[in-house]
Amino acid sequence: MERPSWRELTYKIKNAVELVSIRKIKILDPIVIASDAIELDYHVKDLQSTLLAILDEIGPENYEGTRPPQKSYKVEIRDAELFAFSWPSKLFGCKTYVKYCFKNDCFYLVSLHRDRKEKGD
Repeated sequence: MERPSWRELTYKIKNAVELVSIRKIKILDPIVIASDAIELDYHVKDLQSTLLAILDEIGPENYEGTRPPQKSYKVEIRDAELFAFSWPSKLFGCKTYVKYCFKNDCFYLVSLHRDRKEKGD
């Protein structure tokens, strides 16, 4: 069976919502996230509500990651599976890309930016 399945992706989104809701959020690279926040026109101080809004917009059909999911090589999240999604975001008004993982019962935001695969971007 090819991973991640529709069911697994549904669970990963639900798990992300649960952890973000209770503020178990960690940012892998704060400078990059802040820079991309400027481009998407949201305030990092509103990250929790922003994440909850985008997690509500995505579904398993928006999965853009590899099958099976790649494992991170970054020290803080080494070997954690990375889940990437790309979708036309109503919140941001553009095609958006988010990548996250879980480690030690925390949600790790790896990337959140305009989808850079879009033509003209």
